[in-house]
Amino acid sequence: MSRKHANISVFVPHVGCPNMCSFCDQRHITGVQASPTTQDVIDAVNLAKKSGNYDPQSTEIAFFGGSFTAINRNYMVSLLEVAHSFVKLGDVSGIRISTRPDAIDDEILNILKMYSVTSIELGAQSMDDAVLKMNNRGHTAKDVSCASILIKKHGFSLGLQMMTGLYGDSLQKTLKTAEDIIALGPETVRIYPTIVLKGTTLAALYADGYYKPQTIDEAVDVCTVLLTMFEKAGINVIRLGLHSIDKNAYIAGPWHPAFSELCHSHIFLEKALSKLRDKGAYILYVSPENISKMTGQNRRNITELENKGFFCKVMSDGAVNKNDIRIERRD
Repeated sequence: MSRKHANISVFVPHVGCPNMCSFCDQRHITGVQASPTTQDVIDAVNLAKKSGNYDPQSTEIAFFGGSFTAINRNYMVSLLEVAHSFVKLGDVSGIRISTRPDAIDDEILNILKMYSVTSIELGAQSMDDAVLKMNNRGHTAKDVSCASILIKKHGFSLGLQMMTGLYGDSLQKTLKTAEDIIALGPETVRIYPTIVLKGTTLAALYADGYYKPQTIDEAVDVCTVLLTMFEKAGINVIRLGLHSIDKNAYIAGPWHPAFSELCHSHIFLEKALSKLRDKGAYILYVSPENISKMTGQNRRNITELENKGFFCKVMSDGAVNKNDIRIERRD
């Protein structure tokens, strides 16, 4: 039985970013303002070790939040050194980091390998140069491609992050970004719908009427398509939507605390509709872990099916594939 992967997350806010992206305020996204110290890393690991389900073999220290390889080199190495000490002790299995595509080169990768970094996530966000420029990303699509190739060449696990609903973006450009990311062959992907936060360039664009954020339904529709594309390509989508935000900073956009669940539920609704033909009463059998996904939040899927003339009851069946539905007519 495979172990469930866990991260001990250490957030390194904005200190490494040379650009202020249109959508970005790491303090409100992570809830963290101060840069972490080496003692913060030690405290985070010691706290995690007290957890009842802590498993060293499936746990990594993760430096997220900013652009890790763009921060002061001595500071970066000091964080890596203390994290690496826990790898050597066997308290964690490795280290993962997130960074900018234009902050990767052979020298950096050699340093990361020296300190047991196993996975590198790049904030690609888009593979359209016009969209990247309009959102002040400060890098190009080519930077993403070159960094990805280099990371894989050095033997690291590659993760790529993309966003939907960016300023200047479109459905066509979003789908092309997903296709380009698939071509780069990452092991993992994170998908983040764009949220408007106070104090950002995007907030000003929104206030002036130049930017219209996605609705929840629009974001779910797009991300459902993306999720299906990545799954068909054998790429693991490890996050859909921001984990949390500072609610006092939220202005607009498709943020939902269970956004991933909404997307997976939408996929099951579409699967059910593709299988149902004649109106009437049915039992929808799904694997036990997918009962809530088939039912939908607040029974949303059941209501939607009823509105179309399908009166369905959801039941579990351990013999049903986790991605499938078995349908039985009820008299």
